[in-house]
Formats: sequence, structure tokens, C-alpha cells
Amino acid sequence: METTVFVLGLGVALAAAVRSTWSPCGQSMLSQLTPVGEASRGYRYRTTATWFIAGALVGGATLGGVMAALAMAISSLDLGATTLLGLAAGLAALSAAVDGGIFGVAPPFFKRQVNEYWLGRYRAWVYGSGFGWQIGAGVTTYIMTAAVFLTAAYGALTAGPGAALAVGVCFGLARGLAVLLSARRRSTADLYALHRRFDALGEPVRLAVIAVQLVVAVVAATAAWGFGVGAAVAALLGLVVLAARSVRRRDATAVTA
Repeated sequence: METTVFVLGLGVALAAAVRSTWSPCGQSMLSQLTPVGEASRGYRYRTTATWFIAGALVGGATLGGVMAALAMAISSLDLGATTLLGLAAGLAALSAAVDGGIFGVAPPFFKRQVNEYWLGRYRAWVYGSGFGWQIGAGVTTYIMTAAVFLTAAYGALTAGPGAALAVGVCFGLARGLAVLLSARRRSTADLYALHRRFDALGEPVRLAVIAVQLVVAVVAATAAWGFGVGAAVAALLGLVVLAARSVRRRDATAVTA
């Protein structure tokens, strides 16, 4: 197992899970799987939330199982630590660039919503665990950040099946725990207030996840080739970010002109 890639992969998984909460599915979860919503359907929020988190854990383990198989394949190639870390650095930089729209494309990808008709059709344990699994698996609904793909890549690059599975479970658990954001909201006014704050944080969180990926790229490059190369990569990525911001500002000015 490549330990540095594993640790960085955990960080990427957490960042990807947090950003994914701003998907339409995540927002639906915060609107529907609430104390208010569950009471209206005759169920206990605590029970539904528990099923949701359990489903998300299984979903993360499902993703982790795929990553574990890929990690076994990587391990069979007997790549050195420098190669694995170099690949990790390059993929993190690429993922940040995609999230930043540098290549002209940006998330969300795979625009699939969970089926909200389940709420009136099935029992709480069914829709709770079912929604949880879909969200915990990461790639079955809206993908709000390329860091989801980066998480899978880092799981594979650990070259350790157990480590890859752990990265997937970490991602699934983080996604599942997001349901608890509404745990203390006991009225529609409380929910409206939550969603106003949630919406206001969307762009800062998006930028923060890009920053996390850039930092991960620099750390991986430093671990692979030393401080000098890491510093050079940091400088290069900084220039790319500044250039991308300049282009976006120019385009925004052209649109408003």
C-alpha cells in the first residue's frame, strides 16, 4: 500500500463528499428526510436517518469494492512509489482544472436524480436505505465535482485493496452523515433558514474543494520528487488558476457589456 496516496485519498474523499451534498439529490435529502417531513409521513426521523446512513455506508463500500479490484490490478503492475505519487499529483491537478472549467467543461456530470416517488410508495427503511446507497455510491446520481472520480483513482493508486475499500467507506459515511444537518430543524421556518445558509455556501465550498485538490497535487508532487519540484508545481498551478480567473472575468465582462 502507498501510504501517502491513501492519506491524501481520504482527504479527497471527504472533500468530494462535502461538495456532493450541494447536488439536487443532496438538497432533496435536506428538504425531505427531515423531522418535519418524516412526521408528515408517519415515521420517525431518527429511524429514517439511521437507515439512510447505513445505506450510504453500503454504497461507499460498493464503490470501495470496485476501487479495491482496481488497486489489486495496480499492485500487480509493481509500480514504484514515485510513479504512483506522480500519477496522483497529475490526476489531482487535472481534477482541479476540470472543476475550475479550464477545459470548457465543468460539473455537474451524470445528471440523474433519486426517485422522490419512493417517499409515498415505500416504507421509511426502503427509501432511507435506497437513497442512502445511491448517494453513498457516488456515481449513481448527480456528480458535482471531479473529485469523485479522483477519489476512485486514489483508491486504486493506493495499490492496497483494504486501503481502497477504506477510502470508499469514508466517502460513503461522509455523504450519509450529511442527513444530520436537518436533525434539529423542527419547523418549515427552520428548514428555510437552513437552505438559505446552505445555498450561500455553495460557491465557497466549490472553490474550497478545488483548493484541496491543488494542495493534494502539490503534496503528492513533493513526496514524489522533492521540495523543489513541489514548489515549481505550486507556482505553475497558481499561474494556471490566475489565468483561468482572468478568462472568466473577461468573459463575464463581455456578457454584461
